Amino acid sequence: FVFFLCNLSLVSAAASKNKVKGSQGQFPLTQNVTVVEGGTAILTCRVDQNDNTSLQWSNPAQQTLYFDDKKALRDNRIELVRASWHELSISVSDVSLSDEGQYTCSLFTMPVKTSKAYLTVLGVPEKPQISGFSSPVMEGDLMQLTCKTSGSKPAADIRWFKNDKEIKDVKYLKEEDANRKTFTVSSTLDFRVDRSDDGVAVICRVDHESLNATPQVAMQVLEIHYTPSVKIIPSTPFPQEGQPLILTCESKGKPLPEPVLWTKDGGELPDPDRMVVSGRELNILFLNKTDNGTYRCEATNTIGQSSAEYVLIVHDVPNTLLPTTIIPSLTTATVTTTVAITTSPTTSATTSSIRDPNALAGQTGPDHALIGGIVAVVVFVTLCSIFLLGRYLARHKGTYLTNEAKGAEDAPDADTAIINAEGSQVNAEEKKEYFI
Repeated sequence: FVFFLCNLSLVSAAASKNKVKGSQGQFPLTQNVTVVEGGTAILTCRVDQNDNTSLQWSNPAQQTLYFDDKKALRDNRIELVRASWHELSISVSDVSLSDEGQYTCSLFTMPVKTSKAYLTVLGVPEKPQISGFSSPVMEGDLMQLTCKTSGSKPAADIRWFKNDKEIKDVKYLKEEDANRKTFTVSSTLDFRVDRSDDGVAVICRVDHESLNATPQVAMQVLEIHYTPSVKIIPSTPFPQEGQPLILTCESKGKPLPEPVLWTKDGGELPDPDRMVVSGRELNILFLNKTDNGTYRCEATNTIGQSSAEYVLIVHDVPNTLLPTTIIPSLTTATVTTTVAITTSPTTSATTSSIRDPNALAGQTGPDHALIGGIVAVVVFVTLCSIFLLGRYLARHKGTYLTNEAKGAEDAPDADTAIINAEGSQVNAEEKKEYFI
């Protein structure tokens, strides 16, 4: 190595003796370089015009790396890329943080001209880790999650996301590592959980210029335990007598409540043969008025208990109204009768105060027997009236004469006519009686 340095000195001296006046105005040109830790850095030094003057690269410790195309430092990571009178380029592979610093390109003129290039090495942040989660968490508890990453240079940025929505209100802490070159960054997220957070993915994202726009992420899926929520869903909004009914108890909770408990009016189901419980469903095979009442579904898990109620009122089956009836008569008169009678169902005293929220107001059916009886009475009265009216008109049809008229045919005056009339009655062989 000492021999090589002596040769470098002789070459430098020879180059100085052979320089021309035009080289006095030339300067080497370099550029700063930024590389990610573990990557490869290319250091380039150029001279627009050169009179065969030598170029040299040296490291921050002023150790010669290359003199023209001759390698001076035994470091397998350093290689020659290009060497000519106008350019000297070298590469440094597997760059570490210790390689960071100011490198010098020298043009051996008299005096020697130099140009500086600063090599910046970016520290890649480690994969982040989320701590502070213990499963499961009870609804309403305060949760504190911490995301941490080390080895970033410069310090990395940490962002929080919940359901793809960024959370801004977080705490941020930056600490310098022991090597005094990289940083450890942590961020803390505080929030109170509810049942909507169950199964939600909370994401911690680390952004850094060394990651080439591909951030590192850590994810924590939340598990929240909460009391059941219960709702009863009927299979029909208008239950009717004789029809089946299914009441479904929709219960949600974590842990999942199973099974559910069905009761009626605070007690057990009265008719197990017709009221069949299958899982969360209560199936009443065919309804009758005795099924009226309040049905309760109760769900329980390890966290708590909840229930829901459904008030059942069984309605009569609605009947169709009778159409208009036209009854012909023996006379020219026509009687048209339209009857629409609404009957109200009779309810017992125990169920009269129950109101079904699903009942339709005013929906009752007519009584066919009562309607038929009224129509028969109306028809009978009408026919009797027509018959009596005809009989009356028939008996009063004809001409009626007074006593004067009866004897006036052969009498010259009124007195004679009266005498003739009375006489004719006396001499009459038979008497006739008229009933009016």
